[in-house]
Amino acid sequence: MSDDANKTLEAFPDPPEAWMPIRRMAQRVKAPVDHFLHTQTGGSIVLLVAAAVALAWANSPWHDTYHHFWETPISLGIGAWSMTESLHFWINDLLMTIFFMVVGFEIKRELVEGELSDLQRAALPVAAALGGMVVPALIYVAFNPTGPASAGWGVPMATDIAFAVGILGLLGKRVPAALRILLLALAIIDDIGAIMVIAIFYTEGIDFAGLIPLVGGLLLYLGLIRIGVRPGFIYTVPLIVMWAGMHQLGVHATMAGVIAGLLIPVKPWLSREQFLDVATKSIEEFQSQTRGNYDAEDVMKPLKRLTVAGREAVSPCARATAAFHPWVAYVIMPLFALANAGVYFGDIDLNAQGATTVVLGVALGLAVGKPLGIVGVTWVTMKLGLCKLPRGVTWSGITVLGCCAGIGFTVAIFISDLAFTDPATQGLSKLAILGATTAAAVMGLALGRIALPRELDPVIARLTPADVETSTEF
Repeated sequence: MSDDANKTLEAFPDPPEAWMPIRRMAQRVKAPVDHFLHTQTGGSIVLLVAAAVALAWANSPWHDTYHHFWETPISLGIGAWSMTESLHFWINDLLMTIFFMVVGFEIKRELVEGELSDLQRAALPVAAALGGMVVPALIYVAFNPTGPASAGWGVPMATDIAFAVGILGLLGKRVPAALRILLLALAIIDDIGAIMVIAIFYTEGIDFAGLIPLVGGLLLYLGLIRIGVRPGFIYTVPLIVMWAGMHQLGVHATMAGVIAGLLIPVKPWLSREQFLDVATKSIEEFQSQTRGNYDAEDVMKPLKRLTVAGREAVSPCARATAAFHPWVAYVIMPLFALANAGVYFGDIDLNAQGATTVVLGVALGLAVGKPLGIVGVTWVTMKLGLCKLPRGVTWSGITVLGCCAGIGFTVAIFISDLAFTDPATQGLSKLAILGATTAAAVMGLALGRIALPRELDPVIARLTPADVETSTEF
């Protein structure tokens, strides 16, 4: 339950059936849990714990059980159709589809009404993100120009939004709102780049027969939108059909989630004025129905209309993001980390041919290439007059942002599994990702505490990149 929902319930009288001492005790326990679940760092902490557990389990005396457990076969089917795959597959290919769908929601919202909806405001995050993708890839290729290891150039391109925003959140009031929004916009563009890389470069043979269920699911999805069916559980049907089509086609099945996320409506059904009109009439009808003896069934009609109006006054994109985000942050991503971050150090041989170059390419690409690319390209584009720093954002802030963007983790590990077929190389790559993520997080926190002012001017703290006034400092 969100903070706003909790505040709403606090305005209610206590439920008539509740025993007050127990209710008060439950509220005292629930309050810190709710606060933790709705802070930006909450998901990052759970993700970090999951990765630590995976590493500890994979290197414990029971390390064999780690791999055996994730290879447990699980069958899903309807009637004569069934599909049997490992637990690892269902997490990486099915559950991560929901993760990428939420990414699609965020991309759609940014493109339609966020920082990426205006070309002038989008210039800075686009330039910074491109620098943060190209430079890490070039560093990796410089270490691994040929051979099977060269396929890993996409690994250091990715930024983990949850971790990066979580680390920036730990700096508290030192970080102006504009810098947080810039990081989110940059990470969204980074996600677009990662999605394109996965779809284009990490796709094995194409089976065009998969186009039939893919197009069929897509048409069903669009049909539901066009006839006015509001997003809900029914939309899982076309999503599953598209997922199956992607899987058969040979493109990574998680791309079905991206498509579903990008197609979701961004505008609410009811405007503010329309909602107020429906709400007022519903309340008036409720008041007239509840005078004297009344029929409960008649009372339900205005209440139901009021409930629907309250729901539809918010866009489906915003509602879906709010509904899925807790599941992604506290279930799907930790499960992914638990299933994929367990690198067994006993299998790591840094003396093996190409091992050092893979580790250096990934680690330096993330920890060095990301901040270097973001700061460097931002400086060049500013010199060319293509963009300006928003008022309140300094070069120290841009450098902190660059360090936080070096936190790759989730998407980097995901691409690593696609890029490398050799388990040993996958292990080396994941080890480098974990090391670089830790280094980037430490650098971002340390630099933020040293270089950013302890307290911001209240006006500066609230300014966003949309504010007209910009900094002219170079």
